[in-house]
Amino acid sequence: MSTDDDLSIGTVATRAGVNVSALRFYEERGLIRSRRSEGGQRRYGRSVLRRVAFIQVAQRVGLTLEEIGRALATLPADDGLSPGDWRRLSAAWRPMLDERIRLLEGLRDELDSCIGCGCLSFDRCALRNPGDLAAASGPGPRYLLGD
Repeated sequence: MSTDDDLSIGTVATRAGVNVSALRFYEERGLIRSRRSEGGQRRYGRSVLRRVAFIQVAQRVGLTLEEIGRALATLPADDGLSPGDWRRLSAAWRPMLDERIRLLEGLRDELDSCIGCGCLSFDRCALRNPGDLAAASGPGPRYLLGD
């Protein structure tokens, strides 16, 4: 059944700034849903625009489609999503996003100095990580990871 608010796949693609093929892909992955018109054409509720925007931004900050899909699966499937539904999703993601922000800021601010990776190629490593003491904390860039 079609409503006045139903949007064609072309309209959604134009408004969201994505290719039609991307919408089909998102639908195949279960990230968005459509209905079919009497003629078999895809029709989307207007709320799909928010879901597609969420997918786009989440992908741009490096989240996987699996992570995005798990988050979207916590939302009601219908078009009547409330601000509270989005607040719950946001609250659930906040710790993970805060950690990513912390890591990105550390990478931005500390990459040009000793990060505790063990390479010992910077003069500052002799001061911050003499003899690769950071190795005792585990593998990888220990100082960027918070040690």
